[in-house]
Amino acid sequence: MGGSIPSLLSSDAASCIAVAERMIALGTHDGTVHILDFLGNQVKEFAAHSAAVNDLSFDLEGEYIGSCSDDGSVVINSLFTDEKLKFEYHRPMKAIALDPDYTRKKSRRFVAGGLAGHLYFNTKRWLGYRDQVLHSGEGPIHAVKWRTSLIAWANDAGVKVYDAANDQRITFIERPRGSPRPEILLPHLVWQDDTLLVIGWGTSVKIAAIRTNLNKGANGTYREVTMSNVNQVDIVASFQTSYYISGIAPFGDALVVLAYIPGEEDGEKEFSSAIPSRQGNAQRPEVRIVTWNNDELATDALPVYGFEHYKAKDYSLAHAPFSGSSYAGGQWAAGDEPIYYIVSPKDVVIAKPRDAEDHIAWLLQHGWHEKALAAVEAGQGRSELLDEVGSRYLDHLIVERKYAEAASLCPKLLRGSATAWERWVFHFAHLRQLPVLVPYMPTENPRMRDTAYEVALVALATNPSYYKDLLSTVKSWPPVIYSALPVISAIEPQLNTSSMTDALKEALAELYVIDGQYEKAFSLYADLMKPDIFDFIEKHHLHDSLREKVVQLMILDCKHAVSLLIQNRDLITPSEVVSQLLSAGNKCDSRYFLHLYLHSLFEVNPHAGKDFHDMQSFMLNMIQRCYFLFFAVVNITHWRRHMRSVSKKLF
Repeated sequence: MGGSIPSLLSSDAASCIAVAERMIALGTHDGTVHILDFLGNQVKEFAAHSAAVNDLSFDLEGEYIGSCSDDGSVVINSLFTDEKLKFEYHRPMKAIALDPDYTRKKSRRFVAGGLAGHLYFNTKRWLGYRDQVLHSGEGPIHAVKWRTSLIAWANDAGVKVYDAANDQRITFIERPRGSPRPEILLPHLVWQDDTLLVIGWGTSVKIAAIRTNLNKGANGTYREVTMSNVNQVDIVASFQTSYYISGIAPFGDALVVLAYIPGEEDGEKEFSSAIPSRQGNAQRPEVRIVTWNNDELATDALPVYGFEHYKAKDYSLAHAPFSGSSYAGGQWAAGDEPIYYIVSPKDVVIAKPRDAEDHIAWLLQHGWHEKALAAVEAGQGRSELLDEVGSRYLDHLIVERKYAEAASLCPKLLRGSATAWERWVFHFAHLRQLPVLVPYMPTENPRMRDTAYEVALVALATNPSYYKDLLSTVKSWPPVIYSALPVISAIEPQLNTSSMTDALKEALAELYVIDGQYEKAFSLYADLMKPDIFDFIEKHHLHDSLREKVVQLMILDCKHAVSLLIQNRDLITPSEVVSQLLSAGNKCDSRYFLHLYLHSLFEVNPHAGKDFHDMQSFMLNMIQRCYFLFFAVVNITHWRRHMRSVSKKLF
């Protein structure tokens, strides 16, 4: 607990606590009662006593707080008026309980007891307040709790229950054998409901069920019954623990036990003290959830400051009032879950039932991100929690340098959040790992800003390992989601360098098309020998660009290229075509291409290529000679095979 607690306990030590529906009361060793809100902020302060406060009690309405002290006094303060009552008993008082109906009844009753061994029942009468001794002679009163008309108290002999409505003592439950002396460890009493009393004493737990015939009237009072209707008490559960019980409280169908693990030095000879032990060998106190059969459901060691130096008696446990009626199957209704407060001299720890979100937080804390994600996806916790778990999981994978795994999880973890996607895109870019995320980036639902896609494409364009991924990405992404110019600018400096692969060249051509630079795209497609380049020329009317790529077009499809060149001979003259083909040299069968072009040109217009008739005749002769030589070689080869066959038959 934070708020005012750290400063209050920096110079003082907590001794006891009580919890009402709207506030908390904390007693300290200097005799002060601090009234706090549930965040630990101080609301009021009562300098009630001159020695340690031993016990506190609210009435049911939470309008009065009673306290008792080693200075022998009992003080009752009103929380909303200046009313204050003080009663002197001249011996240390250890326990107090206000009548639950203290606010509503004029009798203003309370019970208190201490080292004198008397249990005082104080009532306001016509002539003032009067004490009645309910019990005495069996040692100091260590604890007292009041529920409806039933008052339970513990002394050295055991636990007794008194029915205030009938002025009748109901039962006696003997102190467990072998339990530590009260100077070592106090007994703890708590009413689970109107009829169940839970007793934790030393290492023993008992639950007493009181069957009563009392009927509650409409005005909140109890109708008295005849003595023949005797109350009956049954011990419905009893078990031993392996630890000291420093506090006990109900938890639905189970119990919350504040466990102190005894060491070798924890014996009858050692007394608890607010002054820490110098040895510092104690273990952490634990909150244990146990059934009535002592089956342990959960255990949590508490982060209590200075636990090494404390004894079992230095701790106490209180719980906030709650109905508990909605408890079923481990689930509590909103606003109905119990809250527990564990007090040590320098700390107050708040405990409450873990919910699904606590479980998820615990998994994240222990690095089990995948299990946390599975829990969220199974519908545990708020839907908004998926964003937090997803972010934590991705952060974990990034720290572990599992970039590919992190990228593959992004669609599931980031879902339809464009903001989250953009944040992670730029984070991957900062780590120079953006290429592994690109295949998973959404282009719609959500659609990010243009910059995110441009950064991703540039990351691919500047890494030779991802040129093929760049090409497939440019082809698959809708052109409307980004501007091609930044990517083009990143690729163009690599033209005519060794890093300019065919994949990067084709990607650049695709980007030129997206940007409307068709001439540049045609030039790259021609170099890449793309089969559909002729359709591309017709589609974008790129006939003016033919003169730059005559050789490539002829190699790709000479018949289609010749037809196209002749149709556009007014744009690219025969001399330009012939010049390029002659310059091609060994790159292709330029003589055959020249013959094919000039022959087709002659058939269309005999005079169009008149300057090249001699060249055409020369090439025709050369072609004929080639054919003659070809057939001669074929015939000689055939004659040789025939002679070999004849020789084999003769010899």
